[in-house]
Amino acid sequence: MRNFIISFLALILLPAYMTGQEIKGKVLDPTGLGIPGAFVVAGNASAETDIDGNFSIKAKEGDILKISLVGFEAVSIPATLTAMTVTLKESEDTALKEVVVIGYGSAKKRDLTGSIVKVQAKEIADKPNPNPIVSVQGKVAGLSIVNSGKPGEDPDVRIRGTVSRYQTKPLYVVDGIFADDIKFMNASDIESMEVLKDASSLAIFGVRGANGVIIVTSKKAKEGKSTVNFNSSVGFKTLVDIPSLTNGAQFKALYDEQRANQGLAPYAHYDKFNADTDWIEEISNDNALVITNNLSFSNGTDKNKFYFGLGHVEDDGLIENEKYKKFTFNVNNQTQITESIKIGVSMNGYNSSLPQLRNFESSLRATPIVSPINANGMYNQLPLEIGAAQIGNPLAEVEAKRFTQLNEESKYIINAFAEIEIIDGLKFKGSYQTETSYSKGRGYTPVFDVYVSETDEVTQYGGNTLTNVNQFKNDFNKKQQDYNFTYNKDFGNHDFTLLAGYTRLEENFEGVSGTVSQYVGGEQIPNNKRWWYLNVYPYGDPTTRFASSDQWDRSTVSYLARLLYNYDGKYIINGSFRRDGSSELSESNRWQNFWSLGAAWEITKEDFMQDQKFFDLLKIKGSYGILGNQYSSIHYPAYPAYTTGSSAVFGESIVPAYVLAYRNNPDLQWETVTSYEGGIEMKLFESRMNFEFAYFNKTTKDLLTFVDLGSEKFYTNAGEIENQGFEFSASWNDDINENFSYSISGNATTLKNEVISVYEPGFQVFEGPSILTAGAPIGSFYGYVVEGLYQSYADILASPPSSLGDYAPGDFKYSDINGDGKITTDDRTIIGNPTPDVSYGFSLSATYKHVTLSFDFQGVYGNEIYRDWGNGSTFAVFNYRTERLDRWAGAGTSNWEPRLNDGSGYNKLPSTYMIEDGSYLRLRNIQLAYDFDKEFLDKTFLQSLRIYLNAQNPFTWAYNSGFTPEAGGTPISFGKDTGGYPLPAITSFGLNLTF
Repeated sequence: MRNFIISFLALILLPAYMTGQEIKGKVLDPTGLGIPGAFVVAGNASAETDIDGNFSIKAKEGDILKISLVGFEAVSIPATLTAMTVTLKESEDTALKEVVVIGYGSAKKRDLTGSIVKVQAKEIADKPNPNPIVSVQGKVAGLSIVNSGKPGEDPDVRIRGTVSRYQTKPLYVVDGIFADDIKFMNASDIESMEVLKDASSLAIFGVRGANGVIIVTSKKAKEGKSTVNFNSSVGFKTLVDIPSLTNGAQFKALYDEQRANQGLAPYAHYDKFNADTDWIEEISNDNALVITNNLSFSNGTDKNKFYFGLGHVEDDGLIENEKYKKFTFNVNNQTQITESIKIGVSMNGYNSSLPQLRNFESSLRATPIVSPINANGMYNQLPLEIGAAQIGNPLAEVEAKRFTQLNEESKYIINAFAEIEIIDGLKFKGSYQTETSYSKGRGYTPVFDVYVSETDEVTQYGGNTLTNVNQFKNDFNKKQQDYNFTYNKDFGNHDFTLLAGYTRLEENFEGVSGTVSQYVGGEQIPNNKRWWYLNVYPYGDPTTRFASSDQWDRSTVSYLARLLYNYDGKYIINGSFRRDGSSELSESNRWQNFWSLGAAWEITKEDFMQDQKFFDLLKIKGSYGILGNQYSSIHYPAYPAYTTGSSAVFGESIVPAYVLAYRNNPDLQWETVTSYEGGIEMKLFESRMNFEFAYFNKTTKDLLTFVDLGSEKFYTNAGEIENQGFEFSASWNDDINENFSYSISGNATTLKNEVISVYEPGFQVFEGPSILTAGAPIGSFYGYVVEGLYQSYADILASPPSSLGDYAPGDFKYSDINGDGKITTDDRTIIGNPTPDVSYGFSLSATYKHVTLSFDFQGVYGNEIYRDWGNGSTFAVFNYRTERLDRWAGAGTSNWEPRLNDGSGYNKLPSTYMIEDGSYLRLRNIQLAYDFDKEFLDKTFLQSLRIYLNAQNPFTWAYNSGFTPEAGGTPISFGKDTGGYPLPAITSFGLNLTF
């Protein structure tokens, strides 16, 4: 590591200056990104810009350089000996001719009416995020990404709100194949991501389109180029925003006061428990690293394009003994056999070693007065009266059980296609994609001793007296076939593209798992991974062996069509249709239709706009359509399985009876989402400013709901959820002179979510403190409103009586919400909304000569967090938040922190006491980068070299008391802060070189 840092600093200090023998510079587009492939000519000399837009050419100062590229206006500029920066202006219509990837093909942006945001490779590749989607956080309006600090764990991703109670994540389409995530991708292998948000873009995906779609395009070789690229970074993790907990002395004072409030004597064993332990520090990994290494090779000719990439990631957790390892490869080869026939094959591979993840919950709860280890080197048990029954020694969990769970995950995706141009403008493309993935693991539960200080005894940790082994294996396979005809034709002022296709998707899953324990009184199963199998002979007791399995398969057959039409570049119409048939529904209701219609008008193409100079582009657009959502809590909801029911006696035999798990409903269908939007796109001030605005509305109907009435259970289509809001995005890019340029960009999204209905009036679904109920946002927090604390018995007598339990001065004073003059369960109400009112992000970037400094910010406003730790929600005695030092200790001492009395359940009811403001602003990323000049590189074997210093999540401005204000979860239970895992700050050093 020291050698790496020394080398890194040496590179920064290397001189980079002109010798006068070469003219060098950089060619940028209007957004400030380098333009590859631009031609630079000076007399008889010529050059071409590299992938970052850099060029070097033999010329003299004052010679005229001519710079050109298709789609941009050519420029002529005198050569200078200082580094030149040239910005090319897009030629007329170039912005609208930009090609974006859409479902089952690509299209010019000018021909689209929907909301599609393209994220370039540069936004993804140089961030220390093992999962590439994390790097997009805050970059796209309407895209919500809630991170987890746990290595290898997926973030919570939602596009334009929560539309269903069973699924939130969007569909990922990686080079044409459907995927549930992209953690198997190497960020350096990604060319771009397209985020599809509106009906016009999504209807072509049918039953998978309701949650939005993210299309990922992997890199391919560029024609006429052979390159080898290597990029590497090393990041150092830091634990930040640590919750404030009481120390040993403070804990003793509060605990004895609590005992006094309960009528108990002071704690009698402080002579045995007199430590001052910081349990968070005890289990934290102070040397956590994130290491990434990526190598790629590409070679392109007019007939063949080949790309090969390798990636390696090692990501340490913030808790000791956590390490995530990820290996990826990507192979892509395309061959132009004839002018009309092209074939290609690609393969993505992924293998990961998953960490044995834990969390910080126990370290937040464990009392600080216990030493982790006693004088004899044995782990101490927590005090019998202070959490021993609920919490194990946090250090013992981390150290004594380290590396006792070995899990790994692999995925391989193959895509083969053939494309034939039948006649001019008419192409047929057939593709076959297959995915094979598996996860497997085996683990071990050790038995070891801990010391019980109160009784001076040794006992088994957690009361576990038998070692045991677990083992599992899951296999998932997917086969996808696409057959599409695409016809593109323009005549006169008319331009249209027609798509018609057929696709089939087959998926199947098989999983088995089991456990086995040692013989009672027998020898322990060895703590050695070579023995961690279910048939561990001779240690495993066969009578304790238990195994279970799970399996399912399903298929979907679809027909699809799309029309993209524009007249004279002014009037644009998009139409999509898809008919999906699913094996998971009954035959009578198997097929469903989905469609969309969009229109746009580019006003700046009209004659009456030709003399104005304000707008470079002004386009209004709108779309309407029906999308689908096929997710449910189980597979084949229309075909209930059997479960054990009442038994019957026949003679001397007891025969179990089997009944349906729930009532069959052959009329079930997938949820439908009615989606519409309207918006504008603008470019102003010679395209230096870009602005987009949209209003959207997504209403889920026929909500797939499981109804449990006790005596009767069934699935039905009933219920409605609405999401609506506004999206804004803007950017400004400018070149002050040839040496200095800058850019500013930002986006904001407002979102209002409301459950319109759920089955029948009054029907509600609970998940912890979260509720699904009509008239409130999905996943709202439900409980009592705290007005303050009872200050005296006179205060109690003057207040509405409560039937919620025994209470006294210093306890919560709950609000009489329904005004009936008493406090009952009917006074529960909505006490918080986990969905932000506004989500936003903005970025700043400035480049001076070869140095670039950039900042990325992201935040949310108007949401609440449910604090599910340190709030006395259990009867066990845990450590206290330091806020509890301000507890009520007599009339007037506090009107918010209740008296210390964990023996009472009155203050443990879900209430606004647990609610915290979830708004925050986070500095997501700071990067300082240096691009070495072309002349210096010409003396080496390198085409380009970039070095950078990156700081991720260094500062957060928030109001919560936990590690992080970000908290994902399920569709109807999210925004709960369990105190489990922080989001680290990461400082990384990196380099990217091409040769």
